[in-house]
Amino acid sequence: MKVTAVDFIGTDNVFVVYFSAPHRVDFRALVRDLGGRLKARVELRQIGPRDEARLQGGIGPCGRDLCCATFLKDFEPVSVRMAKDQDLPVNPLRIAGACGRLMCCLKYEHPLYQEFRKDAPPVGTAVTTPVGDGTVIGHNVPSDTVVVKLAADGQACACPKASVCGSRKAYESMHGKG
Repeated sequence: MKVTAVDFIGTDNVFVVYFSAPHRVDFRALVRDLGGRLKARVELRQIGPRDEARLQGGIGPCGRDLCCATFLKDFEPVSVRMAKDQDLPVNPLRIAGACGRLMCCLKYEHPLYQEFRKDAPPVGTAVTTPVGDGTVIGHNVPSDTVVVKLAADGQACACPKASVCGSRKAYESMHGKG
């Protein structure tokens, strides 16, 4: 048993003890003993690893306060597929949060990546950019840009997704000749 936090509710004379443990545990004798010594009602509440991280707080790998400690209240399921869709390494140490589970941000950032991929030209596509023709070599979803290797000099440049268009042939096959 690892005690994570204790709340005291003075109006009701109640101590609420939050703890984590690997298995379900029966602490009825401990509750009676603590209640007698503290002369108050004692409640033990077992919490999971995500709730433990939320209660303890801390800094995430991004350098900001933990999402679960600041604004995330519902812990929805997170999958490795979400990490793959976001082009993250599938190394558990790199995609695990402070709680040891998959990072919650994978869940709420996932729709952004899905929406970006709907409109962005896939990697390997020949495109025309404001600075010249080239080939898509990558995506930068947070900045809404497409990384293009220019045909003229082989340099890579980041162009706004909206300014990159595919080849005329691909455009006409999708939208018809205009």
